[in-house]
Amino acid sequence: MNESERNTAAENMQNARRQIWVTFQKEGIHKYPAALTDPKLATGLWDDVSYLGHPHRHMFHFKVGIDVFHNDRDIEFIQFSRWLQKLFGDNILSLDYKSCEMIADDIYLNIAGKYPGRNVVVEVSEDGENGCTIEYNNS
Repeated sequence: MNESERNTAAENMQNARRQIWVTFQKEGIHKYPAALTDPKLATGLWDDVSYLGHPHRHMFHFKVGIDVFHNDRDIEFIQFSRWLQKLFGDNILSLDYKSCEMIADDIYLNIAGKYPGRNVVVEVSEDGENGCTIEYNNS
């Protein structure tokens, strides 16, 4: 690498957007009440999902990323993960009608209160199969 390339690389490292992420899982129960009566959902055919209108269990998977401003543990992974998990308590999550997107928004509101002004990415999935990714950008 020549001097010009080293300078460019150094500048890129200095200006890089840094983000850490953590993952965890929580057992939860929720339902989608509209699925019982909405004809787009309760079709009676191969694509019928009316059963989602009843309370059902999932293992919810979470991946949460947050901006950090330097490389030396601006936010420590384990502490961040423990804090996020503590938001849900130790019991099975009772999520009522909440979708993955609604759960992600709830998580973001807590993060924004503790770590204001940072970009955050929240992924929530049901059983690691289907879910959402929401990017909350502050810049």
